[in-house]
Amino acid sequence: MSPIAMVIVLIAVVAAGGGFVHFLQANNKSQFIKLALAFSGGFLLAIVFEHLLPELYAGNTSNIGIYILAGFLIQLIMEYFSGGIEHGHIHVHKGQSMPWALFISLSLHSIIEGIPLGNDVEHLHQLHDHDHKLSLFWGIVFHQVPVAIALMTLLLSTSLRKSTAWFVLLLFGIMTPIGLLIGLKVPLEDTGISVPAVLGVVIGMFLHISTT
Repeated sequence: MSPIAMVIVLIAVVAAGGGFVHFLQANNKSQFIKLALAFSGGFLLAIVFEHLLPELYAGNTSNIGIYILAGFLIQLIMEYFSGGIEHGHIHVHKGQSMPWALFISLSLHSIIEGIPLGNDVEHLHQLHDHDHKLSLFWGIVFHQVPVAIALMTLLLSTSLRKSTAWFVLLLFGIMTPIGLLIGLKVPLEDTGISVPAVLGVVIGMFLHISTT
């Protein structure tokens, strides 16, 4: 899949998540989000253990477990600011102001997830490089849908106008593509940062999201 196609899909699924909010009744909205999170959590776990971890360890990178634990810890810290929205923990308070801490936390999370998509990972597992990218890509896609639904629910409960809420949601939607473009334009090897290290951090974040 080309980078352009990835960008289109990533933005489209966030927009679709926001659109679903308008068609859900208040009494079954939470149930839908929990079902979506359960599916995406299982999908993420399957991708991590069937594709990402085996290919990561195939590269024989030293101390890779430390990076995975670091990713787990980073996600734990981000969850403090996001309020656990990645797991469907939504606390709606009508009329509240724009939750900037939550938005910044989710945006940073999305950018970090997107960077490995744009980087060359041939040294990890050349024969499965294409499969690796698609595994990570679809894991992000299925994770973004319930997050977009939860975020839009919160935005519509604030004092923001509906048009502004949509603008903020779509702004969040371009964060993963921004990470992807950063990875394309600035290869991590050129900055002295290890691609397996970043991928290990992303896997750690995925593990936290899918198991809590």
